[in-house]
This record gives sequence, C-alpha cells and structure tokens, in this order.
Amino acid sequence: MEPILEVNQLKKQFKDFTLNDISFSLEKGYIMGFIGPNGAGKSTTIKLILNLLKKDGGEIKVFGLDNIKNEIEVKNRIGFVFDENHYYEELTIAEMKRVIAPLYKNWDDNDFARYTGEFNLPTKKKIKDLSKGMKMKFSLAVALSHHADLLLMDEPTSGLDPVARNEFLEILSFLIQDENKGIFFSTHITSDLDKIADFVTFINDGNIVLSTAKDDLLDNYGLVKGGTELLNQNLRSKFIGIKENQFGFVGLIKDKQQIKQFLNHHVVVEKPTLEDIMLFYTRGAQNV
Repeated sequence: MEPILEVNQLKKQFKDFTLNDISFSLEKGYIMGFIGPNGAGKSTTIKLILNLLKKDGGEIKVFGLDNIKNEIEVKNRIGFVFDENHYYEELTIAEMKRVIAPLYKNWDDNDFARYTGEFNLPTKKKIKDLSKGMKMKFSLAVALSHHADLLLMDEPTSGLDPVARNEFLEILSFLIQDENKGIFFSTHITSDLDKIADFVTFINDGNIVLSTAKDDLLDNYGLVKGGTELLNQNLRSKFIGIKENQFGFVGLIKDKQQIKQFLNHHVVVEKPTLEDIMLFYTRGAQNV
C-alpha cells in the first residue's frame, strides 16, 4: 500500500539550523506523532510539506503525488490545524466559513454544519470571543469540511486545558476509524500521543532519531533504576542517557532485555513514557 505521506531525504538549510536529510512515512488509517523539543525542526517540516518553505533537497509525496508539482490537488485533500490560526477575529464562525469555503474545490456545507453541531460551536459568535479550545475545534471543522484525507497538526493542543485537550483527542480517535485517512500530529506534549498515536517519529536538532510503531517503542525500551555503584564504563555505554543523584541513577536503555542479562535482580526496569524517551535522548547524561 502506498503511504499517504512520504518524506525522503528532506533537507532545508538556514543560517543557524539545518534539517538534515530526514525521512519517514505514514500509512493510511494511522496517527503518527511527530515529537521533539522546541526548535527541533517540527514546524519547519510541516511548512515544507505544505510548500510554505522552499526545500533545499529531498522529496515529499502526499497521496503518492509530488507536493510541489501537484500542489493544488494535494492541498485540496489536506486539512491543517495549527497552534495559532490566522482568522479574521471580528467575523463570526458563519461569516468566516463563507470566506474559507470558496478556497476548496470539495467544500461541503452539510459537513460543516454537522461538525459545528457535533463540536457545539456557536456559529454566530465572533472568532475573537472563542476560547482556545473552541478555536481548535473550528479549525478542525474547517479541515474536515472539504473531505480532507490527511490532517496535518502543529501543536494543536498547546495551551488547551486538560478537559479541552481530552475532548480534542477523542475527536481524533473517532476520525481515524476511517481507514482512508491519516493524521500527522506534531507536538511536544508527548502525553497526548501516549493516548492516541500508532506511530512515533522523533526529531532532534534537525535529525530523525527514530521512527517506529509506538507500542514497539514502549515495549522494547526500558527505564532502569538502581544504585550508582553498579555503573561501570561498560554499563554506562549501553544507556541512551543516565540521570544520577546521591540516591542512585535512572537510565534509558533501548533493549530492556539486554540490561536484565547484565544486572539481573539488582535494578528495577520500568516501561518508559514517550516523554522519558525524548528527555533522555535530548539531555544525555546528567548529574542532579
């Protein structure tokens, strides 16, 4: 099956940052979490997919089509939800819809009415008077009302309260039941992806660290806790990162079965979160 999104050897050079030949792909019917610290290259990658920035190398295919040669066709099938969306704040939802609708070939007023109803959006309310959660739902309603097959999301839950975040994630979980769609979800709030992601791509300093199934990642990696007296040079080299203090150490290892062979019952091995994995990769060794 052809990927719904395929990025191959993508490169973008700035004065003080480089996106280094990154590659990953997303199949239909899945949610991919795109994680990394601020400044890692997440937003740059999404802008390149949307052809809002000019790439310096590599290839991007959406629905099997080149994202530049087939830009209009591709964008008609993409919905996007960003942390900050630039709507006319003085317009109501209904008025803003009339501005947006002509931009899309497959706009469906019936779908928009259905989604605004399902999301409890007050269509007569001005954009400026909407809560952050309501603005995100409005962006999602717009993204879905032109039959988008791929949703690109850049920090969509940033700034939302826990209730609004959970509600937003439940909507995405329901949407992805349509196996012809795909969701590419860029965020630094990794707990959101613990709940809904099928795959995770981790970028740091412009480089792809890993891109794999979330369950495989969490099942294979291990968070190891033990006394610092166990840490010799050979053992240290097996960890992705180690955090030490006067009471012992916590370290992340890629293969938790391997560490059990070395230390047997002398350590505690726990299942990490995506946040644990991201932090240990980005911070390496620490003394606290």
